[in-house]
Amino acid sequence: MQPLARPAAGRKVEPGSQEEPPGRRVGEVLLAFLRLGCTSFGGPIAHLGFFRAEFVTRRRWLGESEYADIVALCQSLPGPASSQVAASIGLMRAGLPGLFAAWTGFTLPSAALLILFAYVTDRIGGLAGAPWLHGLKIVAVAVVAQALWGMARALCPDRMRITIAIAMAMLTLAVPSAPGQVGAIVLGGLIGWRWIRDPPKPAPEAGGGEIRFSLPHPLALSALVAFPALLVCLPLAAGTSGSHVVALISRFYRAGALVFGGGHVVLPLLQQAVVPPGWISNNLFLAGYGAAQAVPGPLFTFAAYLGTAMEPGPNGWLGGLICLVSIYLPSFLLLIGVLPFWDRLRRAVAVQSALRGVNAAVVGLLLTALYTPVWTSAIATRADFAIGIAAFLLLAFWRTPPWLVVLLGALAAQALAAL
Repeated sequence: MQPLARPAAGRKVEPGSQEEPPGRRVGEVLLAFLRLGCTSFGGPIAHLGFFRAEFVTRRRWLGESEYADIVALCQSLPGPASSQVAASIGLMRAGLPGLFAAWTGFTLPSAALLILFAYVTDRIGGLAGAPWLHGLKIVAVAVVAQALWGMARALCPDRMRITIAIAMAMLTLAVPSAPGQVGAIVLGGLIGWRWIRDPPKPAPEAGGGEIRFSLPHPLALSALVAFPALLVCLPLAAGTSGSHVVALISRFYRAGALVFGGGHVVLPLLQQAVVPPGWISNNLFLAGYGAAQAVPGPLFTFAAYLGTAMEPGPNGWLGGLICLVSIYLPSFLLLIGVLPFWDRLRRAVAVQSALRGVNAAVVGLLLTALYTPVWTSAIATRADFAIGIAAFLLLAFWRTPPWLVVLLGALAAQALAAL
């Protein structure tokens, strides 16, 4: 990423040219991603399609090979892949300010809507038992089942990897806590590193050329050091200080740091973080997760809902903002730390093998999440099961927009309760 040249006096600067002022580029990035944040329904895979159409085909900010390389990087790191791709594009376009502009624009609409939803659930008495809210919980079952279906087909194509997935699901069912989930991911990576050593075949659309980001190496190394340091030090600080704010930051940071596979996989980590301590009821947790399917943008903004709806302070919009920043921070520390070294790292066969094992373990985590807390808290009657399988049919086979499935699920539950 070369520094921008100063235009000659009196010469017109075309929008999008290399001579465009940096401030204008940052504003351009913010507005482009703000529009996508308002319209990008359908989850991470759909988001990547929207990004390609907007920035490769229409705006031509980067080429097909560059885009494929960025997607490959972000899918290999913990955290929300689509948000990391957005941040990478913003970084390429306008430097570090562009990274934060892209994240803000893409995240703000869904975060604001979910904070508003949390205020509504808090203000309306008896809302936790409303039939339509139970419908949102049922739709969450279908959404997680669809994610499991797609990920299993893509990430577990052979006996070894499907065995890893089932074994890790059994492990996390036996140890239903953060250590069990972290252990499953680490063990999956070790098994992949040891026994899945064949290098993957390159995808036809993959780049293969170099992709460079002009980030200072000291900054990148500092981010790489900060990532594990915060993961270790925040729980210790929360335990010694007794501060609820530090505990809040620690638990959401850990959830964001340990998630491979996107927003759906963060569900069990967040559930373990906020429900057992009594910060929020499981009913409201799953209702918010169902509502998160109805809004555009990244699913990680579900953290904003939790921070707003939780009982201990700080809650409200301030709690939502704290949780939102905390859950995104580890993924962006990794992104900034890895970007300067990615071109060399992505060619290492051992790294690729370990990641394939990790991805199989992620499928196991999602299978566990489908059973508990999602299924056990939402499917109690035959009618619930009927709504759930109908929602799965619409999502997986009829390609119905998730927001419409959420609406239909809520209406169906309300109608059945009125009969």
